[in-house]
Amino acid sequence: MIQAIGLTSIPLKEQRSAVDNVSFEAHAGRVTALLGAPGAGKTTVLRLMLELQRGRGITYFRGRPLHRIAHPAHEVGVLLGDVPGHPARSVRGHLRMLCAASGLPARRADEVLEAVGLVSLRDERLGTLSRGMDRRLGLACALLPDPHTLVLDDPARGLAVAERRWLYDMLREHAAQGGTVLCGTADPKEAARFADHVITLDGGRIVADQRAADFARTRLRPRVAVRSPHAARLSVLLAQQARSTQRSVEVVREGGNRLCVYGSTCAEVGETAFRHGIVVHQLADEIGDMGPGAGADAQPQQASESRPSAETGPQPGPNPEPEPDPEADPESEPNPEPEPNSDPNPCPEPEAAATPDPDPDPEPETATPAPASPGADPAASTPPESSPDAPDDDASQAAPPQQQPTTPRTTPPAPRPATVTLPPPILVRPAPTPLRPVRYEIRRAAGVATGYIVGACVLAVSALTAVLLARIGHTPQPRLLAAWPVELPLPPAALGAGLLGALAFGDEFRHPALAADRGTVPRRLGLLTAKLFVASLTALALAVLTVGCTAELLYLVYGSELVALPADWPALTAGWLALVTGCAWAGVLAAGVFRSTTAGLAAVVAVPLLVVPAVHKITEGPSLRGPRPFAGRLADGLPLRRPFGGEQHLEALLRLLAQPVGGAMALSVLALLCAYAFTGLRSRVR
Repeated sequence: MIQAIGLTSIPLKEQRSAVDNVSFEAHAGRVTALLGAPGAGKTTVLRLMLELQRGRGITYFRGRPLHRIAHPAHEVGVLLGDVPGHPARSVRGHLRMLCAASGLPARRADEVLEAVGLVSLRDERLGTLSRGMDRRLGLACALLPDPHTLVLDDPARGLAVAERRWLYDMLREHAAQGGTVLCGTADPKEAARFADHVITLDGGRIVADQRAADFARTRLRPRVAVRSPHAARLSVLLAQQARSTQRSVEVVREGGNRLCVYGSTCAEVGETAFRHGIVVHQLADEIGDMGPGAGADAQPQQASESRPSAETGPQPGPNPEPEPDPEADPESEPNPEPEPNSDPNPCPEPEAAATPDPDPDPEPETATPAPASPGADPAASTPPESSPDAPDDDASQAAPPQQQPTTPRTTPPAPRPATVTLPPPILVRPAPTPLRPVRYEIRRAAGVATGYIVGACVLAVSALTAVLLARIGHTPQPRLLAAWPVELPLPPAALGAGLLGALAFGDEFRHPALAADRGTVPRRLGLLTAKLFVASLTALALAVLTVGCTAELLYLVYGSELVALPADWPALTAGWLALVTGCAWAGVLAAGVFRSTTAGLAAVVAVPLLVVPAVHKITEGPSLRGPRPFAGRLADGLPLRRPFGGEQHLEALLRLLAQPVGGAMALSVLALLCAYAFTGLRSRVR
């Protein structure tokens, strides 16, 4: 169950709030539609509920706000907009990455793919999927952790009729199994067709909170659309005929040669036009939308009636059938679709003349504006998918004129076969382990070819640079093996490691698979640790491969003189690995703080260009207590010796930090780590 209380958005400057004091409930076992025209505030309400946008109010999901739920994905499945995945990632790879993030086995991805019908497209890239397949993948991502609640924002927008039917059948199946479904839509006919409860928004406020049957009666009305070059004359004739037969017929001119006739049928309008020799270009049944304010007066009573019904259990169908009225037509056929014209005051209508008027007004005309009989056939609200060639009712034709139904009769649509199946439920959830974010990060990094391309480019550039430096000469052997010219601030391997580290968080913000609707990526310590760990492994592998490739190529081109092992190779190796790893860490932390891959790579390049000169200036100056600089004292090592040994490792670390690049990299990483912790605490406080 969802309980939204007082949701209000924060206005920008002097503008009004997009959402103002919105409160409603969505019960379990039902599909609740959040209806509103574009700009009514549907998306803002959903974002406030999911805490993706700052504002006032609170939303409880089964009694708990979202920020109090340890694993929100296990409770709420979200689909807002397109699937936020990397376009080069495969469908199965994307779902398996999400399985790793949720601690689910990899076979869960195959189960969900089979349920949504994407097994044949499991190896397709996300960027090549059509609109319908993208919607199926989005629903698969929402259903992957087996959540109790589904929150979707206009999921059927742009889909074909068959895809819409399949999507709504899946939502109804989820609600039938006890789940809660909240779905935003802008089409009132769709809301009446698939939802059990409809909440109407207009101008950021709730104007109606109704059951689907009450919503259909108060807002949707059947009508006959007519186009004729003699529309004014036809409207006069229809109004005269309605007065003579004492029937409630409303004729509305909609501009040009179009008429909308309420309370009549295509056959009656066509016969009237034929008898008087009027040419008709269009004659069709439609369902008219009376606007978001229709039935707003009856909202409090309908809302109070809908709450007790939620305690008795979910309704069996999308539109619960209302209680039979004793005055209803005994021969009218039952129809599971909502009745559009049973409300005592569905909408304001123009006044009618009690007696025939010899000179009627050609503008909107009405005769006997009594409310439609409760026994009128509700099939007029049946969607256009209903059978158009249904037989007429003989008893209705034989009835007197004052009792003849004023709405067209259609046979109720045949029940569709149950062709949708949800993924099997997760009975036992695995306990959280420290390896869960590591598995996610490995699948994220290995699921696209970006890392492999960057690594191949780094190895190729390093090998060519080493060959050129050896040909030019005057380059020390350590710099030659690392392919690090004196003119460059960093070697290609360090820049490549920094770029891969920046991509670790940069891709999270560009394609936030862990956040709904490109929201804030969760700043969890476990996720940061996993990214630093995987980035370190990648950087170490890149550093070793770089030295190995350059050494092998130098041996093949120039012989063994340039690849001889130096005497101080342990210290050089440690410094080389520390430099590459520090660049990777700086890229990860900077991209996490500034939410950009470019910012992460810029922070890596800024270390030798800006931080190193500043650190060198500070450490090389004379101290107040002695003439020797601070860097020199660090390079000398420890003055005191411990009895248990181990000082040589600490001295090697101090000598490494005494180097300008090493000290600058350590200070940069420490500063970025503190900035990341500060931003994480700040987001939690918000």
